Amino acid sequence: MTDRGERALRTSRDVFQVGPSSMRWTGGKLVIDVDEISSPPLISRVRGRITVTPSALTEVELPLAQDGTHVWRPFAPTCVIEVDLNRGWQWTGHGYFDANFGTRALEQDFSYWTWGRFPHRDGSVCFYDATRRDGSDLAVGLRFGEDGSAAVVEAPPKAKMSRTLWALRREGRADEGYRPRQVKAMLDAPFYSRAAVRTKIFGEETVGVHEALDLDRFALPFLKPMLAVRVPRRPGWTFQD
Repeated sequence: MTDRGERALRTSRDVFQVGPSSMRWTGGKLVIDVDEISSPPLISRVRGRITVTPSALTEVELPLAQDGTHVWRPFAPTCVIEVDLNRGWQWTGHGYFDANFGTRALEQDFSYWTWGRFPHRDGSVCFYDATRRDGSDLAVGLRFGEDGSAAVVEAPPKAKMSRTLWALRREGRADEGYRPRQVKAMLDAPFYSRAAVRTKIFGEETVGVHEALDLDRFALPFLKPMLAVRVPRRPGWTFQD
């Protein structure tokens, strides 16, 4: 991921392009072309294509804050993903496509949250848990069908998980008596963790994506400048045509 200036942005009905990388809808698929430089310590060029094929698109919007300043939009919670990158990474698996939108900084309205999306029979399930700055809590469980249908479900109880290498607190949803566990690290930062996690939901063991975000840590004044080390800045980049 690279931060770029406004002149590096192009958008149309079906295409979103930032610098040399882009996303476009074609034939019912989201095609993502990547041409970036990876972050330290292993700095190298990453090129290739990621193709996301949704089983269906949803119309779901979940307000995360009571005043509507933050919204989660699960465009396609159940997908097939195909990855073909230049560093020998070629695989096909179960994926999803979602986004968050907001009009305020996350750390202004939240202190902590966890989120998970897990393949499940005939679709997928998602859990969103957050502690808001006003003292209220968000706790939502959603089941998505292959046809894009969505239904609110009663989430299994929260279960403790092991802390990350940065001692970040984590918890997840799991059937009573089952402890979720990480099976693959994806991103480990002082304030954020993303990992493949094995859990048991409604009697079915499943491996999905789990994230934990500590916004008290993120708001620390000495931590934010560290992001510039991980995310390159190219404010003067422009298209050459």
